[in-house]
Amino acid sequence: MKKLNLSLAAIFAMSTFAIAGGDIAPMEPVVEEPVVVESTGNFYLGLAYGYLSDSTDLTDNIGNISGLAPGATTTLWDESYNDLMIQAGYNFNEYIAIEGRYWFGLGDTNLYNDGTYAVDASVDAWGIYVKPQYPVTEAFNIYALLGYGAAQYDFTESYGRWTNSVLDDDSVDGFSWGLGASYAFTDNVAVFVDYVSIYNDDDNHFGTNFDINIDRTIDAWNFGVTYNF
Repeated sequence: MKKLNLSLAAIFAMSTFAIAGGDIAPMEPVVEEPVVVESTGNFYLGLAYGYLSDSTDLTDNIGNISGLAPGATTTLWDESYNDLMIQAGYNFNEYIAIEGRYWFGLGDTNLYNDGTYAVDASVDAWGIYVKPQYPVTEAFNIYALLGYGAAQYDFTESYGRWTNSVLDDDSVDGFSWGLGASYAFTDNVAVFVDYVSIYNDDDNHFGTNFDINIDRTIDAWNFGVTYNF
């Protein structure tokens, strides 16, 4: 009798578990899909016409060198050059980029010519910049350039039939900055215009009988196109 009671209890327990278990739906394992973060960075290349200008002013502080009144300023030269500018950069996102530029001289500018003796010059320049930028609209963008720039001059003299004698070259370097704007026609192609101050510095030269300041400014207006990869 005792064995019968245990058997009935076991059957009852198993049937209760089966009924209760019938209401439990099998649980499927939760598979988390990996989150794919789309990169917003891209490389870009550009090509532009650059109109470079070089202006140098002399201020005679005591009036002993230039014949000017003390403190007067005169322009030593104010020349312009035609250059081809190439650029390469990387957009980390729509607000910040880094960029490198190089300006190639397209020809010589005549600095002096008295009919017999002449001096011509061409200028190459380069710069590397941090480029803060702001998308005003989906297509229109404004930006700044902050970095380091340098310019290299090549001088050539000619005397009668004797030409292509290279004089001492001249180079300057220092802080460089710029401002510009671009307009994108497609996701890949945009046009831009900007102003870049490649070099701007004021040097003082003095001695026993002279004291002068030389203020030199080299800047460029650039008109070009960029391609975003």
